[in-house]
Amino acid sequence: MTEPADNVVLAELKIAAETLPPEVFRLAVEQAAVAISITDAKARIVYANPCFEKMTGYSCEELLGKNQSILSYKVTPRLVYDSLWGQLERQHPWNGLLVNRRKDGSRYLADLTITPVLNATGETTHYLGLQRDVTEVHQLEHQVLNQRALIEKAVDATQVAMVLVDTKLQPILRNRSYKTLEARLGHEPLEIIFDALEQEWPDLFERKKALHEGFVTLEVALLLSSREEPLWFSCTGSLIEEKDTSADAFYQTRLSRYLLVTLQDITGLKQQQAQLRLNSLQALLAEQERVQSVREALSGAIYQLERPLNMINAASRLATRRNRIDAAEMLKLLNEVQKAGHQAISMLNACIPARGDEVTEVVNINELLKNTLSLLTPRLLALGITVDWQPECNLQRVHGQPTALVTLFKQLIDNAIDAMNDTRHRVRELRLTTRTLDEVVEISIEDTGAGILPADQFKVFEPFYTTRDQSKGHLGMGLTLAQDIVNRHNGLLAIDPDVTTGCCIKVHLPYE
Repeated sequence: MTEPADNVVLAELKIAAETLPPEVFRLAVEQAAVAISITDAKARIVYANPCFEKMTGYSCEELLGKNQSILSYKVTPRLVYDSLWGQLERQHPWNGLLVNRRKDGSRYLADLTITPVLNATGETTHYLGLQRDVTEVHQLEHQVLNQRALIEKAVDATQVAMVLVDTKLQPILRNRSYKTLEARLGHEPLEIIFDALEQEWPDLFERKKALHEGFVTLEVALLLSSREEPLWFSCTGSLIEEKDTSADAFYQTRLSRYLLVTLQDITGLKQQQAQLRLNSLQALLAEQERVQSVREALSGAIYQLERPLNMINAASRLATRRNRIDAAEMLKLLNEVQKAGHQAISMLNACIPARGDEVTEVVNINELLKNTLSLLTPRLLALGITVDWQPECNLQRVHGQPTALVTLFKQLIDNAIDAMNDTRHRVRELRLTTRTLDEVVEISIEDTGAGILPADQFKVFEPFYTTRDQSKGHLGMGLTLAQDIVNRHNGLLAIDPDVTTGCCIKVHLPYE
C-alpha cells in the first residue's frame, strides 16, 4: 500500500512532467542516441534527429518532404511491408527488421519500431519511427549460430559417439553416432558404460568424481550376451565449463559444469590384437607341445630303463647276500650294468627340457577358454563336433599362468575330441560350462565319447597309463600334464562319477 507521503511525491512528479517546457522535449529528442523520425500520415518525413542523419548519411534538409521509402532496399520481402501497413492501419505499433540503404548505397539492418500518433478525435496524423542499426549484432549472432551449426554437423558426422551430460548424468547433447549406439544397446549407453568402468577400473574411475572432474582415457568391454563378441570402447571424459547468461550472473560470474564423454568403438582393433595374441599363443603352444613330446619320450625311456635296472639291482643285492665265490664275475657284470644304467638315466634326465616358470597374473577364464576353442575350431569343424558353450557372464577372475591354463584346457578338450573321434556315435557334442562356486571357479568339459570306466577313473592320471592304443602315439601323459598344471594353481581336477554317458571332467580353480 502506498504511503501518504509517497502519494504526495507522485503527485508532484506528475505536475512537474506536465509543466515541462516544450524545449526539454525537443532537446531530449535531438540528443537521443536512437535514430528518430516523424512522418505525416502519407509517410513523408517531417522531422529527423541528428542520430537519424548520422545513421542514414542524409542531412535533415535532404530528408524533409521525402517519403520514408527513400531508405528502403528492394531485398526486403513485400510481405513484411504488408504486415507493417496492416498494423499501422489498425493504429497498432509495429516492430520488425528491415534492410535499409544509406545515402552512399551501403546497406544496414534496422530494428524499426513505428508508432501511430493520434489526435484528439482518434485520427492518425503522424507516425513516430525509432530505429537502431543492428547489422553488427545480427552478424555476430548468425556467426555464432553458423559456427554452432558447423560444429554440430562436424560432431554429428564423426564416427566417435559423443554425449554432453550435466552433473546428474542427464544428456544435454548427443551426436548421431551416440544415438545409433543407443538404438543398438536398447538402453542409455552412458549408464552401461559407467557401470562397466566402475567394475573394470575401481581404482581409476568413480562416477561422482568423474562427473565433476572428468576422467582419463580408459578401455572397457560391454558383453551384451554370452554368445556375442564384446563391444570394446575407448572412453574419455572432458570437463566443460559454461558461463551463466542469466541476468543474475551479469556482474557475478557463474559457471555451469558439463562432462563431454567420447566413446570410440575399438572392437575391430581389439579383435586384431586378439588374433595376433592367438597366433602368438598358437606358436607358443606348438613349441610347448614339441618340448612336452620330448619330455614324454625321454620320460618314457627313463621309465623303461628303470624297470630292468631295478631288477638288476635286486639280483645284485641277492648275490651279495649269498656271498658265493662263483658269483663274483656275475656280480661284477651286474655292477657294470647298474653303473651304465644310472649313467643313461642321468644323461636322459639332463636331456629333458627345463620347464619355464610363467608369471602369475589375474586372468579371465572365459577368455582363455574362448581362445582355446578358437585354436581348435578347424579340428572341431573337420570332425563335425558341435560346441555348447555356456560361460557365466560375471565369472570371478583367478590368479594363474595364462599359457599354462590354455595348455590345460587344450589338453582336456583334445582328449574329449579324441574320445568322440574314436567312437562311432552320430552325436558328437562338446559342452563347456563355467560358473562361480564358493571360493572356486568351476570349469566343466563334457563330451559324448565312450567315457572312462569307474575302475580307470583314478588310474588315467598316472604317468604312462592310457586306455587307448599306444601304437598311435598315446603315451598316457596328457592327463598327468593336466594334473600337474592344476596342482601348480592349487586347484582340483576330477572326473565326475555321476556322468555315465560320455565323460565330464571338472576343474576347480580358487579365486581371491
